[in-house]
Amino acid sequence: MSVLLCLPFAGAGAGLFHQWRRASVGSLDIRPLLLPGRESRIEEEPHTSLADAVADLFVQASKAIEHDGPIGVFGHSLGAVLGYELAWRLVEDGRTDVRLFASGSPAPWRRRVERAKDLSDDEFVEHVEELAGYRHEGLHEPELRELLLPALRADVELHEAYAPTHRDPLPAPIVALRGTDDLLVSRAETEEWKEATSASFELVELTGGHMYLVDAGSAITGQIERRLHA
Repeated sequence: MSVLLCLPFAGAGAGLFHQWRRASVGSLDIRPLLLPGRESRIEEEPHTSLADAVADLFVQASKAIEHDGPIGVFGHSLGAVLGYELAWRLVEDGRTDVRLFASGSPAPWRRRVERAKDLSDDEFVEHVEELAGYRHEGLHEPELRELLLPALRADVELHEAYAPTHRDPLPAPIVALRGTDDLLVSRAETEEWKEATSASFELVELTGGHMYLVDAGSAITGQIERRLHA
């Protein structure tokens, strides 16, 4: 059985991937990874340091990989660049059958030019929803917003400051995914992931916009299963 380590977009948690488990045909062991400041880790301080976030994810990943076999790392937007860093850690740890599925993101060296760190809460929420092309209803309910904003702000700060930690291409295959109607990440920007790997590269487009993954669980897991089991 293959293991699929899943990392969501900024501010989100593991719950996004629970439906993926139901959609999987059973040959994929789906393991969502959870950063602090949300869901069962709501009481913990969220990471704003890339090194701390990747170290945390690597510990979780190491516990989730219980047997030999293909390892997929899926991440969307912020999760894509964190997934890239996690894939590097796994390769450096001696894992030889790692494949990265980078979704909804330009190549890792494409620095984010927008800055939202110092915006007021209202401005910050509006800015993030513009960037994501997605309205999070919880951010418009005062009590929920108070719970959600610290992790979201930390994630956005981390993403804005992100720079790759390796100059060399990742020695593992990369599959870059995007929604066909994504207005935030173009096909050309997605294709640049080809330069991030010294192994094979493939571009996959699925129906939808930037947040296509919210409703495309079965389509995505199907694409991933075929490639991990090829």
